[in-house]
Amino acid sequence: MQDTLLDLIRHGEPIGGQRYRGNGADDPLSPTGWTQMRQAIGDTACWDQLISSPMARCRAFAVELAGRLGLPLAIEPDFIEVGMGAWEGRSHAEVAASEPDDYAAFYRDPVGRRPPGAEPLDRLRVRVAAAYERQVSTYPGRRLLIVCHAGVTRAIVGHVLSADAARWYRLRIDYAGLTRIRHGRFGPSIEYLNRRRTNPPALPL
Repeated sequence: MQDTLLDLIRHGEPIGGQRYRGNGADDPLSPTGWTQMRQAIGDTACWDQLISSPMARCRAFAVELAGRLGLPLAIEPDFIEVGMGAWEGRSHAEVAASEPDDYAAFYRDPVGRRPPGAEPLDRLRVRVAAAYERQVSTYPGRRLLIVCHAGVTRAIVGHVLSADAARWYRLRIDYAGLTRIRHGRFGPSIEYLNRRRTNPPALPL
């Protein structure tokens, strides 16, 4: 059977700049964010199917891209970003200044020291892994582009690598950063992480 290829792209910069923006803050893309996404994708339709988080910063671009390239689009509710609880919508600098101990504790232990009311990473892993595996089983042998979030990308990579959630935050996922996963004869492999531009899918080895 032909390999299944999944490209993940994080949304571009939203309006409001850098801040904690989980599934409780649904800002649209800024003009800069639109440019980042368009530059990352280019004009080549190398996918068979688009899949998107329902959040505005992902969905709007996915809808535009599907129309421009004539590709089918599916919305996956379980690809929403991880919830950040009481830190939703606040800047990193603001949290670091007002809650320095909690801020430092979160980055030392992102599993055990979540912001108040934040989604546990183990729960994120379960919902994102199930949604990811649905795409793999629904579109065997196809080439997919998934428009999602940094937290979702980390969870997918963690799932593929069977990595502990405490290590996910060691992965840098930039705005419009691209990650490629290939499901082949011997299982999944990560071909690249956080790349700036897409490459045409390579033939399987």
